[in-house]
Amino acid sequence: MTKDGRTRDGARDRKAEHIELALDPRAQLRPSAFDGHYLEHQALPEIDLAAVDTATRFLGRELAMPLLISCMTGGTEQAAKINRNLALAAEESRVALGIGSQRKAIEDSTQAVTFQVRELAPSVPLLANLGAVQLNYGFGLAECRRAVEMIEADALVLHLNPLQEALQPEGQGDFSGLADRIGAIVDGLDVPVIVKEIGCGLSGATARALKSAGVSIFDSAGLGGTSWARIEAWRACDPELGELFADWGVSTVESIRQLREIGGLTIIGSGGVRSGVDVAKVLALGADLAGLAQPFLQTAIESVAATLTRLARTRRELEIAMFCSGAANLAELQRLPLRSHVE
Repeated sequence: MTKDGRTRDGARDRKAEHIELALDPRAQLRPSAFDGHYLEHQALPEIDLAAVDTATRFLGRELAMPLLISCMTGGTEQAAKINRNLALAAEESRVALGIGSQRKAIEDSTQAVTFQVRELAPSVPLLANLGAVQLNYGFGLAECRRAVEMIEADALVLHLNPLQEALQPEGQGDFSGLADRIGAIVDGLDVPVIVKEIGCGLSGATARALKSAGVSIFDSAGLGGTSWARIEAWRACDPELGELFADWGVSTVESIRQLREIGGLTIIGSGGVRSGVDVAKVLALGADLAGLAQPFLQTAIESVAATLTRLARTRRELEIAMFCSGAANLAELQRLPLRSHVE
């Protein structure tokens, strides 16, 4: 693999293309996931801004705020730099960190180093990641254990991405029987399994089926942020197909609401979360944590300092949103209604 993400025969690597295209503003859906939704302003909040508490716990570890830097990348030299910068920033800011799909490193052990950041982030939750569909293409419990052990992870994310696989030139489309296979991984793995979508959202029906299989942590990854339909269609030289499916899925707001109705779940709200105000809205909807990816991709390409600045800004935005909503802590924030301008 060369520095610019090309394979030895000169072809562009899929992961390198994903990084480049995810940074393209045209890959972002408009309007945003939370347009039209708001927290009611409290002119007399009766709390001290300096006392607003954003701390929480996730996977047995203390976090300074309810934020996960969501799974993004790995497997290229540029991805290794991104993951190192994210890990250093996550550790200093005390937020959780997810790693991109480790399939490449399972198939080629020389790529493992691009994912291995535990030494840089020893105290925060670290999430391993594989595509759930790989359980139908030769992966099983042994590979899931290798992914966890490779980065000393606190949990394993199994991501669901049927639309991406359908549009991707190299896509794998056999999603049959996956609920039972995911259940077997839950039963056999020593760390929790988190199931997430990648931008089309999880419905209540999907979550109920997987809850029956033993999954209790879900990441909504709803419609409203980066469009992987557009990205994969661009890669396949069929942008018209990408536009047709660009708005396919369950919105982030609706996904979190459906997951919350099930009860007994830990919910990560993601999909178009771009600010601390969005984080506040996600928690008011019923999520326990918010996941952000794209906002930290550009900063991590730049530097650790840029990522730290963005994280500090996000926390400040969250604190102000909580203060002006009258929520002194996250439990109070989760009891607030998220209102809609169309109500």
